[in-house]
This record gives sequence, C-alpha cells and structure tokens, in this order.
Amino acid sequence: MPDNNSGWVCQASAPFPSLKDNRADADRMLDALKPILKSDRITCDLSLIKRFPEQLRQWSYQARCVCIKDNEKWDLIGVKETSDPRPFLGVAIDVGTTRMAIDLIELESGRVIAETVLDNPQIAIGPDILERIHFSGQNNGLKMLNQLVVNELNAAISGICEQAGFFREDVFLLAVAGNTAMTHLFLGLSPQWVIREPYIPAVNRPGISKASELGLFVNENARIFVFPNVGSYFGGDLISGILFSGMFEKEAISMLVDVGTNAEVALGNRDWLVACAGAAGPALEGGMSPIGMTAKPGVIDEITIDPETRQFHLRTIGHQPPIGICGSGMIDLAAQLFLSGMIDFRGKLIKSRSGGRLKEKDGMRRLVIVKSEESGTRAELAISQADLDSLIRSKAAMYTILETITRYVGISFADISKFYVAGAFGSLIRPRSAISIGMIPDLPDEKFEALGNSSLKGAALALTSRAAYDRIEGIRSRVTYLELNVNQEFMNRFSAAKFLPHTDPNLFPSVKRVH
Repeated sequence: MPDNNSGWVCQASAPFPSLKDNRADADRMLDALKPILKSDRITCDLSLIKRFPEQLRQWSYQARCVCIKDNEKWDLIGVKETSDPRPFLGVAIDVGTTRMAIDLIELESGRVIAETVLDNPQIAIGPDILERIHFSGQNNGLKMLNQLVVNELNAAISGICEQAGFFREDVFLLAVAGNTAMTHLFLGLSPQWVIREPYIPAVNRPGISKASELGLFVNENARIFVFPNVGSYFGGDLISGILFSGMFEKEAISMLVDVGTNAEVALGNRDWLVACAGAAGPALEGGMSPIGMTAKPGVIDEITIDPETRQFHLRTIGHQPPIGICGSGMIDLAAQLFLSGMIDFRGKLIKSRSGGRLKEKDGMRRLVIVKSEESGTRAELAISQADLDSLIRSKAAMYTILETITRYVGISFADISKFYVAGAFGSLIRPRSAISIGMIPDLPDEKFEALGNSSLKGAALALTSRAAYDRIEGIRSRVTYLELNVNQEFMNRFSAAKFLPHTDPNLFPSVKRVH
C-alpha cells in the first residue's frame, strides 16, 4: 500500500471504548482519521454509521477507510476489515462526444485493472454536439440525452467490474472529464446558453456529488468528482490533460493540443496558462468524408506516395483489407498528395499528375485511393475535392488557433519546448505529415510528444493522488481563456492559412515539395 498521505485509502485504528473513554463509535473512528487526513472536518454517511456498532467491535476498531476531500471537509464513504482482500475500486471516465473511455482502478495501488472504450450513444440523436444541444431544448430532450449516457455508463461499469472479478458495489470513487457541453449533458444540466453569446455555462465547478444522485449504480456511498470547465469550449477534459501532462509545473513553455470535436489548446508553464478552443476537429478526425472513420481494424492510418511513380502504399489497423480512413490517414494522404505534386498549394487535384486515379462524377473530381477489388467493403475508397477542401479549412483553423494563442501571449513557436498532442488522434498522427500541410508549426521532431488519452489519464490521477486532485482547482484558476468566437485576428489569419502549407512558405522551411 502506498503512503497513507498519497491516496484516498488509509488504515485507521481507534482504542476500544471504556468508562474513561465513552466516545461514540462514529466519533471514535473520525477522531482516528483526523491526524491521518490532517483535518478536523470529517463527516460520515449514515449508512456506514448504522453498521459501526457491530462491525467495529468485530474488527477490533481497526479498519481500512476510503475518504474523499470535498472542498475544506472530508467524507468517510467506505470501510473494510483490514484483512479483507477485496480492494476499494475507482472508475475514471472520459466522456467524449464520439467515444467514452473507462478505466477501472485499484485505489490503494493505483493499478489499472481493466479498461474499455465505447461509442457515445448520443450519436443516435446527432453526431454533432450542436445537434444534441438543440435537441436538449425540446420536450424531454435533455432527459433523454442524459439517460443515454448514464445507462451506457452503468452497463459498461457493471461489465468491466464483472470482467475483472468484482462487483459494481466495490466502486467507491469516480472521476469524470469531458468538454463543457458533454459535462452538462452528463449532469443533466441545460447546455443551451453555452453556444449563445456571451457563452455562459450553467456551472463551471460541478465538484463532488453522490454517484447515486446522478443515477450511477455503484456503491451506495460512492462519490463522483467532475472536472471543472473554464469556458464554453474549454472543458474539464483539457484541465485533466493539463494535469496529466505536468506542463503547469514546468519552467519551460509547453503547448497541449487535444483534437476531438473541437481543437482544444493550452499554452503555458508554471507561471501562467492560456487556453482556447475552436471548431477544427471533425475533418481532422476523418469525419467530413464519406470514407472517414474512427480508428479500428481495417481503417487506413498511414499512407505514403512514391514521388516518382506516384504509387500508393497503405497501412491499415490490424493489417486488414481497407474499409475507410481515419484522421491520421487523411492527414498523411493530404501531405503525400501535396509533396508528390498531385494537388496544388490550394489543395486542388491536378489532373496531369493523378493518372488513372482521378475520376469525375456530377462535376466533382474524386481521387481513388483503393480500388473496389482491393477494398474490404468491395467498393472503391475515394476522396473528393470537397473532402480535401474541408480538410484544408480544418487544418487552417487548427494552425490559426495555435498562431492566435501564441501571438496573444507574445511568443513565437520557437519558444515552445514541448508540443504535446493528446487523444487517439495524437497517438496516431505523424507530426511531419501535419507540418507538411501547415496544420501544426514546423518544429523539430523531438519537441512533439503523444500523450494518448490525457483526459482519461488525468481523471485516473485524480483518483489515485491527493496531490494531483488538490492541484486541479489551482490549474483552473490560473487559466486565461481566450474566446475565439469574437476574435477578429483569428478570422484574418485564417484566410492566410488556407493554403498548403501556408501563404508564407518561410513559416515551413522543412517542407520540400516535388514540382
């Protein structure tokens, strides 16, 4: 077991009652916890107190306790006999717009016991978060969206516990991170004013609640911590990512980019933090093309094109026959088409360079990536000019977001010591490809680091480290949020970024194209 002061589980030992020490059983246990937790403000749920008279005497007034800090007070929410082998469990949840990820964690050791990823069931209402927000304003719309997520999480938590050989009643703590809108829908709060000027959430600090109050079927005393958000498009998922990256503790300046439905960006160090978010995600995730898919077996995630022969070399996840393309594959494709001279600086397909791959239907050019006989779907996979145009707009938005936030604080990209890329997108993306199309700054390879699902990993940290949990509000309070919706400079720079790699090629000196 780790040091008692590091996590939420500790061992308490109280003296037996006597005529000289006639404190109540509950007071006896809470007094034993005070020096351990370094607090005089500790409460205990009535359901636990009901069992104290019999349990504590059987256990010789020694118990393993799980507690949680709620603002300036502590709650004792679970006790077990010291010899009980069953652990206290925690559940970390990343509530994404498209997918939800869950880690089942042993609170005492911090070990991840099991994990799962599932589609967000709200997609049935609308794949886009704006559709869901509008739907939430209809009769019972908010309740329906809330229940879809809660029911899916209940099933997933029950399943992951059973898979690991435990019961859902063994779960005492949960931590949830998501963007502002998804956090509202998870909590059953109206997100209507998040998308309307002046973009005001219902709550920024949801804090700690009883899991049962949110409809989650875990231990009856379980508590759930929901990461705070900063602004309408800066949610708890980015706060969680900042926590996991550690950028807020470093002297050097770092940038964290998490590409999902929106591109969320944080910039700063131990002295200051600035953040913003903007709509750049769907096309970069492959979501704006009919052949675009999230990463799974058979999806193209890497493409190279021979600059001389213009022969395509594809890699699919699991090395299965290709069925679609994910965001990293789409960025690879655009970069390779540009570098091999098959599209021009505007992203337009060049007929003379495309050979037999270029087709035209209903006045729209399409480039065949995979012939039908080589496809896992038995239908050809092709990207249209409209798909490329959408990708160019998204990459321009992405670069402009990064450029706007750096200029806002008066630094250049060269001042950034570490460029963190988060999410599944960040794990698969090849920085050189993103640089080649002008999506991210032209920095040395060693400055880029993929974090994986930093939102989920930050939530896991909050479940296993008191120190990490205590830093969350400090991170939030230090963040200056830059609202791009009303930023005129953003719109001006966006036009300049809608070329490959940029209207100013000096910004991308490493990009060498075949002419």
